[in-house]
Amino acid sequence: MKRFLTMLAFMSIGGAQVALANPELQKQIDDPNQWAIQTGDYANQRYSKLDQINKDNVSKLQVAWTFSTGVLRGHEGSPLVIGDMMYVHTPFPNTVYALDLSKEGQIVWRYEPKQDAEVIPVMCCDTVNRGVAYADNKIFLHQADTTVVALDAKTGKVIWSVKNGDPAKGETNTATVMPVKDKVIVGISGGEFGVRGSVTAYSMADGKLLWRGYSMGPDSDTLMDPEKTTHLGKPVGKDSGLTTWEGDQWKIGGGTTWGWYSYDPEENLMYYGSGNPSTWNPTQRPGDNRWSMTIWARDVDTGMAKWVYQMTPHDEWDYDGINEMILTQQQIDGKDRKLLTHFDRNGFGYTLDSVTGELLVAEKYDPTVNWATEVVMDPKSDKYGRPQVVAQYSTEQNGEDTNTTGVCPAALGTKDQQPAAFSPKTELFYVPTNHVCMDYEPFRVSYTAGQPYVGATLSMYPPKDSHGGMGNFIAWDNKEGKIKWSLPEPFSVWSGALATAGDVVFYGTLEGYLKAVDAATGKELYRFKTPSGVIGNVMTYAHGGKQYVAVLSGVGGWAGIGLAAGLTNPNDGLGAVGGYSALSNYTALGGTLTVFSLPN
Repeated sequence: MKRFLTMLAFMSIGGAQVALANPELQKQIDDPNQWAIQTGDYANQRYSKLDQINKDNVSKLQVAWTFSTGVLRGHEGSPLVIGDMMYVHTPFPNTVYALDLSKEGQIVWRYEPKQDAEVIPVMCCDTVNRGVAYADNKIFLHQADTTVVALDAKTGKVIWSVKNGDPAKGETNTATVMPVKDKVIVGISGGEFGVRGSVTAYSMADGKLLWRGYSMGPDSDTLMDPEKTTHLGKPVGKDSGLTTWEGDQWKIGGGTTWGWYSYDPEENLMYYGSGNPSTWNPTQRPGDNRWSMTIWARDVDTGMAKWVYQMTPHDEWDYDGINEMILTQQQIDGKDRKLLTHFDRNGFGYTLDSVTGELLVAEKYDPTVNWATEVVMDPKSDKYGRPQVVAQYSTEQNGEDTNTTGVCPAALGTKDQQPAAFSPKTELFYVPTNHVCMDYEPFRVSYTAGQPYVGATLSMYPPKDSHGGMGNFIAWDNKEGKIKWSLPEPFSVWSGALATAGDVVFYGTLEGYLKAVDAATGKELYRFKTPSGVIGNVMTYAHGGKQYVAVLSGVGGWAGIGLAAGLTNPNDGLGAVGGYSALSNYTALGGTLTVFSLPN
C-alpha cells in the first residue's frame, strides 16, 4: 500500500507540488471534497480520490436532487463546488447560479448577463459554454460575446469585465478560462469566420491585459523566439508563423483556441491546442499553415512559446487541434518522464515529452481512421512527425467542387472537445469518442468580416462494416498507443469522462444516460436516463460526509445541433444534422443538473 500511495503522489501533477500556482486555488483543487476547476486539476486528469462510491456499490446510486437551469440548447462543462457553494452555468445567455448545498441547493445569487442575441448566429456549433472558473474569491465567466467577467463569489456582483473580441468580426467564446497564479488565461472561438486564434492572459485582480500570443503571424505576435522555440527538437526559425502562408492569408487564418488548458507549475508551462486553419477549402491556403493544428507549450508569466508540434500540417478536413492536453508522470523505457497525452480530432492519440516536446507515440485510437496511414516516427526522416496522407481521401488532391467520400473520421473528429480522464491506479485514459465518417466537398469562398468563411459542404454517417453506431467509449494505454477495451455506443459520446479512486469511470450519452463502468474491464455497472441528452462533463464532490456525482444534461453541441437549433436540412450544422437525425427519437431539449448519491 505504501508503494502504491507513493506512486500516486509521484504520478499526480495535480498534487501538493503545485502550491506555487495559486495557493488558495491549489488548496481547493487538492481537496477531493471539492471540484474547484473544470478539468479537475491543472493536469486535466479529471480524476477524483473520492472512493465512497465504488465499483462494488455504484449499482445502488440514486438521484439525490435536481436543478433546472431554465435554458435550452447544449449544456457542456460542469458545476464547480467550493465549500458549501455550487456554481452552475448555462449556455447562452450564460446565466450563472450560486447554490447553497447546506440549504438543499437554495439559490444564493444569479448572474444574468445582458448580451446581444446577434451573437447566436455567429457561434459555429451551438450556443454552448464550458463552464465558470474560481480563484481569489471570484467566479470567472467568459461569455459568448467574448466579455470576460469577474464576479464576487459570495454576492455575484461584477468586480471587473473586459472585452476579449468582437462578434461583428466572428469572434465569440464557448470555452472556460484557466485561472493560474495571478492570471486568467482565455482563448477565442470563430475559426469558421476567419478569426485569427490567440491566447490572452488577463490580471486576475483587475482584468488588465498582460500578454497575448497569436497562432500565426510574425514572431512578435506568436511570441516565439526563432532560436529557442522548437518544433520536434529543432528551432522554428524566423517568423515561422508567416512563411507557410501565402500572402496575407494568415491574418484570417483560423487556429482558434477554444479548447482546454493545462499547467505544470514546476516548468511554469501551460499547454493547449490551436484549431483548424481558415478556410475549410485547402486550395485557397497553400502551405503548412503554421501554427494552426498545433500543440503549444507557453511560459505562463511571459506567454513565450517554449515548443510547438503541428499535428496536421495544411489541414484538409477541419481536424481542429483544440482537445485537452493531459499531463502525467510515468515510466517510458524504465525512465521517469513527464508526459503530455492528447487525443486529436484527426484520430491519432499522441504522447509527447511535456518538457521538450519530443514525440513518443502517435497511433490511431479508432481503427476506422483512414485519411492517413501513419505518423512518421523516425527523427532522421525529413517527414518526421508528419501524417502520411492517403491520396484517395485528400480533399485538396481531389480538387475543388469534387466530393471526397468515405473520409474517416468526419470533421467533428474521432474526439471533439469532450474531455477524457486518466486514472493513476490503472494508468489508463478513458476516452469518449466519435465513430463517424464523412463526404467532404470544398468550394471557393470569399472572406467578409463577420460572415461564415467555411468553403465546404459535408455529410456525416457511421463507418461501414462497423458496429452500426456512431460512438465508442474506450480505455487507452498512452505508452503503447493501444486500445485496451472499447464499448460501442449508438451515438457519439459527447460527454466528458470522470475516473475515481473507487475504480469507477463515469460518462454520459447523447440519448441521456449517465453510465458507470469498471475502470479495469469496462463492464457496465450502472445507468440512469436523465431528462435530456448528456454533453456535459461528469464531476464529483463530497458534502456533509457524503459523496455525490453530478452531470448537466441538455442535448446540443455539434452532434446535437439539429435538435438544439431546430435544423432539418441534412447538410446543415456543417454536415451533422443528417448524421444525427435519429437522435430525436431518443431525447428532447432541456437543461437539468442531476445529482446522484448512495442511499442513506
